[in-house]
Amino acid sequence: MPSATTTTSRRGGQAPLRQARTPAPGLFLTLISVCSAVTAANIYLAAPLLSLMARGFGSVPSAVAWIASVAQLGYAIGLLFFAPLGDTANRRRLVAGLTLVTTLALGASAAAPGITALAVAMFVASATTVIPQLLVPLVAERAPADRRARHVAAVVAGLFTGIVGARVLGGLAGQAFGWRWVFAGAAVLTLVLGLATALVLPSRRRREGPLFAGLAALPSVLRHSPDLWRACLRQAGMFGAWSALWTALSLLLTGPAYGLSTATAGLFGLFGLTASAVAPLAGGFVDRFGAARVVRSAYLLAAVSVPLFWLGGQALAALFAAAIAIHAALVASHVANQTLALTATSTPATANTAYVVAGFAGGAAASALGGAAFSHFGWGGVCAVAGLWLVLGWGLTSARR
Repeated sequence: MPSATTTTSRRGGQAPLRQARTPAPGLFLTLISVCSAVTAANIYLAAPLLSLMARGFGSVPSAVAWIASVAQLGYAIGLLFFAPLGDTANRRRLVAGLTLVTTLALGASAAAPGITALAVAMFVASATTVIPQLLVPLVAERAPADRRARHVAAVVAGLFTGIVGARVLGGLAGQAFGWRWVFAGAAVLTLVLGLATALVLPSRRRREGPLFAGLAALPSVLRHSPDLWRACLRQAGMFGAWSALWTALSLLLTGPAYGLSTATAGLFGLFGLTASAVAPLAGGFVDRFGAARVVRSAYLLAAVSVPLFWLGGQALAALFAAAIAIHAALVASHVANQTLALTATSTPATANTAYVVAGFAGGAAASALGGAAFSHFGWGGVCAVAGLWLVLGWGLTSARR
């Protein structure tokens, strides 16, 4: 990637346009992975803090569970509008601007006087914390063809480390300092990592044309790419199953069944961290055997995890095994499906937008339905929602070729 380009000066000559030098490939990939971990964590900060927020607002945990789905919905909408800009916009300016807005919204979340204000602030923060999905297409296009899935897997590993880390560290920090300080700390981390990443990105527009051309092209891109369509639906099913279980899990662990504290329940996320090690393995398998075989294996593993989660309503050991299985399935499926989405069309940022929006829309819907199922039918209802999403994700894509 060039370290400088030129532009026409006011006098008609060619003047150098200063750009940040791209660091060594390994350092560049590491920085993007760490930034992805920090920003992805913002979407899931609420999940381990539901009990603390409910207590602070004088409510019950089940009454604030919907806030977690608001964050996921905000992320999906933000992706829809901002992620396609990766094909046309100046990435450095875009990442820097989104970082500043996310930081302000997280600060507003920390100071929110009520549940509604918190939901609005979290919606904005989640809608603008889409930096990882602006960078994944860049990673894919810079990677050698025979190692593309491995490079994508490195960013995916960062994403899921941040997602699970939000549960573990968020629960511990919330118990120790209060939930408001968790959002304040997230604002500082987002500001530092987001601006550091922006500084090493190329400062130029990638393609001429209307700024939101990618958004307008989304329906056509999906219609003309069966591989992309299949990847979208399968990841929506997988992510929906995971979201329903993981959102309601804190309610199960801190409720009458187990009676754990918020901090102890947050430690449960450490089991999910072990599954993040699956990402590099999944990347290697995709490069060697193809995406379809990896996704099929991931769905089988997820199908096994659902009855384990149901047993976990009474047996903690079953929850341990189920948490590892569902994370491994989700990570492997994501690496395979996202690699397929990024290579299915000539507009990777637009295709990636369709893919991730579909996944998070499925996750938000399942998360909201899972919270309602927990209130009316208990933990068994949540497991039923997860199983339904897996059936839909696989069945709809198997029926149409």
